[in-house]
Parts: sequence; C-alpha cells; structure tokens
Amino acid sequence: MKELMEEKFGEIEEDGDKLIVDDEGAISHLEVWTEGRTGLWVDLKMNDEVENEVASKTISLWNEFLEEATGFTAKKRRERAKKKAKEK
Repeated sequence: MKELMEEKFGEIEEDGDKLIVDDEGAISHLEVWTEGRTGLWVDLKMNDEVENEVASKTISLWNEFLEEATGFTAKKRRERAKKKAKEK
C-alpha cells in the first residue's frame, strides 16, 4: 500500500498503521489504513478552493489509487456500496 500511495501522491508519512498525505493537489489531508484482509479505510479531506484543473487531476489520481488498491473500478465500488447499504 505504501508504495502505491508514494507512486500516486508522492511523499507520505506513517503514523502507526496509517499512511498519511498532506497538501497534495486538491487533497488537504488523507489517511489510509487497512483492517483485516479486505478492509481498506480512508479519511479524506479535499481543498475545494483549488483550480478546476488541479481538482480534476487529483480526482483522477484518487480513482486510479482506489482501483489499484481494491481491484474495483469506481462503478463497481459504487455498486458494492449500494448493495452493502441495502443489507443494513
């Protein structure tokens, strides 16, 4: 996970099990950690005052990261989230 985050977002910090990115593109703060074999957790804060080009590039990088980290496209992640929400 660490190598993938460095590839997509540059320099990262580690705090225990959490990988942290600050001030990268439109990302103000990002924390990523895993729980078990299948749990990927994120805490993401975006800067909505950046230019549209920066925001678009950051969103593309974010989606690439999530797809590579989870193996699911944005569409598949959305479908899985909807299915889990209905189960609750």
